[in-house]
Order: sequence, then structure tokens, then C-alpha cells
Amino acid sequence: MKLSIVTTLYKSAPYMREFHRRASEAARQLVGEEYEIIMVNDGSPDNSLETAQRLVEEDMRLTVVDLSRNFGHHKAMMTGLRYALGEQIFLIDVDLEEAPEWLLSFSEQQQAQQCDVVYGVQAKRKGKLWERLSGGLFYKIFNLLSGMSLPENITTARLMSRRYVNALLQHREREIYIAGLWHITGFAQTPQIVTKTSKETTTYTLAKKIALLVNSLTSFSNAPLLGIFYLGLGIFCTAMLHTAYLVFKWYFWHAPLSGWTSLMASVWLLGGMIMLSTGIIGIYVSKILSEAKKRPYAIIRAIYKKQK
Repeated sequence: MKLSIVTTLYKSAPYMREFHRRASEAARQLVGEEYEIIMVNDGSPDNSLETAQRLVEEDMRLTVVDLSRNFGHHKAMMTGLRYALGEQIFLIDVDLEEAPEWLLSFSEQQQAQQCDVVYGVQAKRKGKLWERLSGGLFYKIFNLLSGMSLPENITTARLMSRRYVNALLQHREREIYIAGLWHITGFAQTPQIVTKTSKETTTYTLAKKIALLVNSLTSFSNAPLLGIFYLGLGIFCTAMLHTAYLVFKWYFWHAPLSGWTSLMASVWLLGGMIMLSTGIIGIYVSKILSEAKKRPYAIIRAIYKKQK
């Protein structure tokens, strides 16, 4: 098998037939008939699975992996990669914001530069103002706190070599932030400037973006824990200096100690900081618990493939 095209399904029914047609045409131009398409149904609430099953009956090169529920985009992608058999693996979203035809230009660049990965980077982030601002802020915060240098405006679409995907699949954590795994896996990776189209709606709501940021930071950075230490150290030093000042003032100037307002403000401030710090530590502890249980990050209900 020369090529595997991997994608995930979540509220994807309107795009699937056109994606399948365009992806198949691009694959044939590149490798002839030696390709496969893998679609992972991530518990989609619409009729994506039924549409995929009909496509399976029409195309022997299509495999549909049906997960038992919605596990999340990143876990579904990793599941799809585990079933890919190709010497090259093209990972792409199904919603046609990323063009299946990018496969051809990605392959051309991969051959010219002899690299393991070619990935898409948007020249300008697509979407409305809030989507562009929140996406840019996400990468700035992540890179600042993790010490990594993920390219901003990176896309899902990427063409990968077999050895790179084998190395990527060695990561076994349950809480997956796939862009971070792409980066730390290493190998020669080069970007290609692309232009995504934009839909009116997105499945990545503000709540999902915040959850993704928390998960990514706690997966790839200990900066929040170090921040707790330095915050506590700063408060301790400030408190010691202020105490020394009050004792000096009382001993030499006989000034009485007063100020219930400042005392209550200090109690609320310190109480809030303690709760915040405990919450951050709790997130790390919960991730340790999740990893220690060694539960699978996705469960497969069924695999659909037309028999020869």
C-alpha cells in the first residue's frame, strides 16, 4: 500500500461524498490504485456513519472505523493513524476547509526536500475576528508556557512518512494534544503555505478551546506548577517584609496595628490564590490518575470494509 488518507467524522454528513470523490481523484493521480481511505466516526450525532456505510459499499478502498462514542478529534485522529497501512499517510479534515488536492503539492514538496512531514500553515488565519484572535492567542500562550515553538495557524492536513507515523504512534498517553505530539516526535518537518476555506460554524466552541488549552499546557508544560512555587515565594517574601515593617513601626514609633479592611482583603486574596493553586495541582494529579489507569483513549465499536 503506497498511500493512506485518514480523516475523522463529526457532523460531517454534508461533506463526505464530495470529500471522498476529491480525495480519491487526488490519490489516483499520485499513486494510481494503490491507496486506501480511512474514516473514523467519532460518535457523530448526525447520519455520518450511515453515509460512510453507503460509501463503503461503493468503494473497496474505504475503511470506516466506528468509535463507541465521541472521544474527541485528536484521539480519533490517532486511532485512524493506527489503522493506516500506507508508506505515506495523508491526514486531513473531512469538512473541505482543507482541500484534498493539497496531497499533490505536499507530495511534490516532500520529494523535493526529502523530508518526513509536509504540513499546512495558513498565511492568514481563516474565520471571523474572534476566531482569528482566539486562535492566535492560543498558540502564543502555549508556546510561551511550554517553551515549544509550534507554528501558528497550523492545519490538520499533513503528509507523513511511514517511519514518522510509526514513531508518532509510540506515544501512549491518554490525554492527547496531537499538535504537541507532532512537534516532539521530531524528524524533518517542513511547512507549506495554504489557504483554508471557511464555514459559518465550527465545532470548536470557546469552551472547547479553553479545555484544549488547559489540556495542552498540562500535557507539555510544568510552567503552571513552577508558577505556583514562585507565586508562593513572592507572597511569603512580601509578607515577611511587611511584618518586619509593622514590628519596626510598633517598636520605634509606638504606632498601634490596625486595619480590618486590609486584613479581610488579604484573607480573600490569599484564599483565592490557595484555591487556584490547589486547582492547578488537582489538574495535574487527575492527569496522572488517568495515565496510571491505562484505559484506552478510544474504543472501537465496529469496522466496516467491503470484502473482495
